[in-house]
Amino acid sequence: MSDEFDTVFEHPFDDALSQRYLVYALSTITARSLPDLRDGLKPVQRRLLWAMRQLRLEPGSPYKKSASVVGEVIGKYHPHGDQSIYDAMVRLAQDFSLRYPLVDGQGNFGNVDGDNAAAFRYTEARLTAASSELMAGLDEGTVEFRKTFSGEYEEPELMPGLFPNLLANGASGIAVGMATSIPPHNAAELIDAASLLIEAPETGHEQLMELVKGPDFPTGGVLVDAPEIISLAYATGRGGFRVRARWVIEKGAQGSWTAVVSEIPYQVPKGKLIEQIAALIADKKLPILADVRDESDEKIRIVIEPRSRTVDPDVLMESLFRLTDLETRVALNLNVLDSTRTPRVMSLKQVLAEWLVFQQEVLVRRARHRIGKIDDRLELLEGYLIAFLNLDRVIEIIRTEDEPKPVMMAEFGLTDRQAEAILNMRLRSLRRLEEMQLKGERDELTKEREALQALVDSPQRQRTRLRKDLAALRTKYGPETAIGARRTLIEEAAPARDIPLEAMIEREPITVILSKRGWIRAMKGHVEVTNAEALKFKEGDSLAFPLLHAHTTDKLLLASSDGRFYTLAADKLPGGRGFGEPVKLMVDIEGEGNVVALLRAGAAEKLLLASSDGRGFLTAAAGAVAETRKGKQIVNLKAGAKLRVVRPIPQGHDYLAVVGENRKLVVYPLAELPEMGRGQGVQLQRYRDGGLADAKSYVAAEGLSWPMGGEGGRTRTEDMNPWRTARGAAGRMPPQGFPRDNRFD
Repeated sequence: MSDEFDTVFEHPFDDALSQRYLVYALSTITARSLPDLRDGLKPVQRRLLWAMRQLRLEPGSPYKKSASVVGEVIGKYHPHGDQSIYDAMVRLAQDFSLRYPLVDGQGNFGNVDGDNAAAFRYTEARLTAASSELMAGLDEGTVEFRKTFSGEYEEPELMPGLFPNLLANGASGIAVGMATSIPPHNAAELIDAASLLIEAPETGHEQLMELVKGPDFPTGGVLVDAPEIISLAYATGRGGFRVRARWVIEKGAQGSWTAVVSEIPYQVPKGKLIEQIAALIADKKLPILADVRDESDEKIRIVIEPRSRTVDPDVLMESLFRLTDLETRVALNLNVLDSTRTPRVMSLKQVLAEWLVFQQEVLVRRARHRIGKIDDRLELLEGYLIAFLNLDRVIEIIRTEDEPKPVMMAEFGLTDRQAEAILNMRLRSLRRLEEMQLKGERDELTKEREALQALVDSPQRQRTRLRKDLAALRTKYGPETAIGARRTLIEEAAPARDIPLEAMIEREPITVILSKRGWIRAMKGHVEVTNAEALKFKEGDSLAFPLLHAHTTDKLLLASSDGRFYTLAADKLPGGRGFGEPVKLMVDIEGEGNVVALLRAGAAEKLLLASSDGRGFLTAAAGAVAETRKGKQIVNLKAGAKLRVVRPIPQGHDYLAVVGENRKLVVYPLAELPEMGRGQGVQLQRYRDGGLADAKSYVAAEGLSWPMGGEGGRTRTEDMNPWRTARGAAGRMPPQGFPRDNRFD
């Protein structure tokens, strides 16, 4: 073994690691993951297309096995795994992945359901028209070529074609410390924007956004972001777009309907989407959804059936947008390699402007390459014409001289190439017609050369020519063509709203029962029990409040005597069989038997709250709903006082009646009470001894009513003027027959 391998070099580990990792990172960024701005391709994609071109798999030619293409790429250009190369090839062939596929595949190349492609020994491929547009000019000196990894072959560094592949087909990739995500766009819109930049390089971002409206996905869908959000993403090169499925309502018999999805968001497997929707049904997470059917053939058709015809279609679809991939977010990260192969995040205008600079360079290189070819041909034509003008002498030299070439060069001033070409002429070419053709060809080439030289010398001519070439390309990909028509609808929509409780919980009637010891349960249906003793309770326990009729979609309010409110979800209550469960297992309520009210949160917009010391106020019912088990403090009580009255205020009630434990009654307008979110309130009635017994709102025009007798009867006193007074007064004895327990109900 040589001394070189025996020598040990000491080097700091962190330096060695950072240097080697930097090499790896740069290789990943520039030679694997990020596309080049100029042709929009990664190296593996570029090598695939080049290998297929070398195999003469042009559009219209016979297909060739994908295995042959993959083998050609591995053997000559890209020495990596066959599966990774084939995966790249498959994506280039999928019309649901690329807006303008670059490979024309025959066989199973995967589908929108998310199924994988067949093995490469079963599929065949050739190039598409778009890939031909992208590679146009490769033989015309437009780009540099470099040696492959083995040094045996050459490959192009870039594809020179005029097709705007980077934005038209998009790209995605994850490098080291950076990534790229570019959605597909409409080629005609890109060409229009590029043409505008050629005419007016100072064109602003807003004007470009009038032409490039947003992504154009191969799978269609609806782009629902606001125009300003879309514009900001393209101005900065970073952002994202909300894409929804496209759907319509199909009417059925007797008012029934179904929602039919015809287009799904980009890169969402249809099979996975069906599974997501079916899981919602199986797990009963969306009760308003009854069924989902996949009736797709070549076109997508997903049928979504509601639970009943009364379901709001918008509520159902909004719920699905939030819970499934019927709405997704597609990222925009315009991180690309620029003309110096430096990764940069660029705006839409920067990308188009630099791409046009590259195309202008390609145009000049093509012209210079053609000028070189013309000069070579003109050199030969001049030699041929000299030969025709001196034909007899040329023939004599050829017949008599052992080495005619140097003699001809010396006598006629020919170059080596001219003399060699004359000696290689066929005898049939020595006729008058050929001389005329040579002169005509020389004149045409001279004229073409002058035009090309003028093009090379004039940037203005270059821009004009580039604009004409773009216009010709637009005719192939214009919006009136089948491949060029915009597929993604741009239609602003509000963000997916919160799912209504009715959508998440099946609405069923229940009867809520709460005992004095705090055991709660819910019986199915709206049960009418006139005799409370018919209900079962634990020994020594009994009904605390009248039976409460509600629905499983309701929220219930529990008010405790310390002024704290708790919230229960009606669908989470234990069943009606047995005695139920202690309410303390559901909320952190203190003490036993101190629940003073049980009511539905939506029973009324406002609640009347009154404490035992005669203070009270109005509060919004929605504000009393608590989000946690600990509840929400609404009434601040003085020492020794307790919350005694919690009553909904029905619509139209305008007066308040308050009765004390001393059996004094006052009435006054409800408007004299303040509305508060939290506090002690104001004095409702003044007492010398005792405190507040009850309070109730009523309609002054209808009078005040209270229970009469033991059979559920009621009596009403319409004229309450004798008890009308200012808020906070002591009051007077109630009308004859008023209940002895001083309760209005």
